[in-house]
Amino acid sequence: MRTRYEGRSPPSSAPIAPAHGTREDHLVELLLWPADGHYWLAVSDPGPGTPAPAPVAPDADACGGRGLRLVDSLAAAWAVVPRHACGKAVVAGLRLHAR
Repeated sequence: MRTRYEGRSPPSSAPIAPAHGTREDHLVELLLWPADGHYWLAVSDPGPGTPAPAPVAPDADACGGRGLRLVDSLAAAWAVVPRHACGKAVVAGLRLHAR
């Protein structure tokens, strides 16, 4: 996976770990790398569409709707970027040191 965010791409030595998936074409990948005082992560999947944070907090028993709300509250910067072949990646930067 080659994801770019603000002109930076993860180093080729960054670890890639397929997190889960029931078929090869449904794998979710996680990529992590430190750069510029941040720990960057990219989570990608082959699904269509562009995710957005839920406009309101989900009910306590809801199965979804929390992911991008958590990313938005924790990350210094984040974006949804298309993947070259298919799908998209959510790329986020978490500050390594509090300022």
